[in-house]
Formats: sequence, C-alpha cells, structure tokens
Amino acid sequence: MAVQTVTDVQAVANALIAQMQTVVSGGEQTVQMLVAAALCGGHILLEDLPGSGKTTLAKAFAKASGCDMHRVQCTPDLMPADITGFEMLQTNQNGTREMVFRKGAVFTNVLLADEINRMAPRTQSGLLECMAEGQVSCNGVTYGLPKPFLVIATQNPVELQGTFPLPEAQLDRFFMRLSMGVPTREQELSILTARQITDPLEHMQAVTNADEICAAQTVVRTVEASPAVLEYLLSLAQATRNHKGIRLGLSTRGVLAVRHGAQAVAAMQGRAYLLPDDIKTVFPAVCCHRLHASSHSLSDAKAAEKIVAELLQTVEVPR
Repeated sequence: MAVQTVTDVQAVANALIAQMQTVVSGGEQTVQMLVAAALCGGHILLEDLPGSGKTTLAKAFAKASGCDMHRVQCTPDLMPADITGFEMLQTNQNGTREMVFRKGAVFTNVLLADEINRMAPRTQSGLLECMAEGQVSCNGVTYGLPKPFLVIATQNPVELQGTFPLPEAQLDRFFMRLSMGVPTREQELSILTARQITDPLEHMQAVTNADEICAAQTVVRTVEASPAVLEYLLSLAQATRNHKGIRLGLSTRGVLAVRHGAQAVAAMQGRAYLLPDDIKTVFPAVCCHRLHASSHSLSDAKAAEKIVAELLQTVEVPR
C-alpha cells in the first residue's frame, strides 16, 4: 500500500496496533504510544519491573511492522564496537590484505537493547551518534544505518546493583519513556490461556513493511499546527521551567519531540491538523524523563508524572 495521506497512516497504525494486541494483553495506551513514536522515528525507553512484557512488546512491534530486529543483552563487559561495528584485517583470496568494516548490531531497523542500564557508560555513549544521526563513524568513514532505525531499550527501575544510570544526554535521545503497567485479572487470564501451548509471537504476521513505515513518517511531518496550539505547547514547556520542584525543565529538543509526537497521534486518528488534546496525550511520555529535579523528588518516575499531570491541569487550554 502506498502511504500518501493521513488516512493511509491511520490504516497502517490501526493494523499495527491490532496485530500487536494479539500478543500483548493490556497496556493499550503503551502500544499506541510506541506506534506513535515509531511513526516519528523516535527511540523508546521501556521502564518497568522484570516480567512485565517489555521484550515481548518490542518483538511484537518488529514482527508486525515487518522490520528486521537485532537484540543485544546489555552487560558491563559489552564494548562499543560490539554494538556499532569494527574494522578488522582480512586476507583476500589473492593473498592481499585489507581492512574491512564488520557491521555491528545497530545495522538493523529495530535494535532491542535489553537492560540498557547494565552497559558501561562508554558503551552507552557509543549509541549516541546512532540514535541522533542514524549513522556510525569508524576511522573517519561514515556508514548510514537502515531506515527506519528505532532503538527500543528496556531497564528495571528498582534494581540498582551492577547498573549504570543513563546520563542526561542519553535520556534526552529517547523520544518517549513508556511502561507496561500491571494487567487486570482478566488480561492476565488471557495471557495464561494464550501461552498454554505455544508463544503467540510465533503466529504473528507482518501487516506493513519498512518502506511503508518510512513513508508514514514523511506524511506525519505534514500535519499542521495552528498558532494557538503551538502557543499552548510553549506555555506547557515554560511551566516546566518555572516549576519550583524542577531544576531544569523541558529542553527545546523536548518541545520539538512533543509537537512531532502530537503530529503522529493526529495522523493516527486520520487528522491533518493538531488539537490541544494531541499535545496532552503525548506530553507525559515525552516530558517526564527529561525533567531534572531541584531535589531528589523527581528521581522517582511517579513524582515526575505527578508534576506533569498537575501542569496539564493548570495550564490554560486554548479554545
């Protein structure tokens, strides 16, 4: 299918969500936000307790989207070259030798970085260029990554032993931070039933492909925003900067991310224009992990979510 209008984007998004929900029970909002981030080309940090379905969600998206996926199990001894690639001396059939670049795990459409906070800081920083520029530089040569390129990283927010907290620069590269949450009793029962014999992931079908995802990303950029909606977004950003509990509020990169995410939400609903509700929908997922506390109160994600919810209630919404 040629993706040329927001109606086409809506069809692609609905197909992705429906297919992913055959595997992921519960977390409907998380699934929708993940698809929205993918339609923006944004990277995602999945932060939740072990066993909550973070890895399953990432695999479900890769299968439903028809994209290639590589998984990296992050450990302290993982080196940057293990992820980005490296040059090695190779002997050719004619006996000559030459340096050949061996591609790393990032040369894929979806990179699943499991337990990213277990990687050493030098390895975490090796992902910065990949996430920001979509490329890898090695010995003065730049290698472009496949398109689309999406990093889905997972981390456990409660276990601190043997981990390396993500630095602020790394956190800011993540478009959204999402969590799966706790399923209801009915949802957990459906999980038990569905996985009695086989894993539902094995039966998933691709409902789109990498080219359609890239085309949808282009269409999302065309969604218009009125001056009133942009002023509302700027008022929210300014409110984070003026809040007494926040030392460093939303950055300009964060403001751009909120607008882009809202464009995706609007396109997923078949609209070519933004509403204030689109801003409200994506603001917590885009904003919370970018806030820096004036005390330790925001070290807890719940505290950040509480402040953001307060701002969404107090900042005046344009009519």
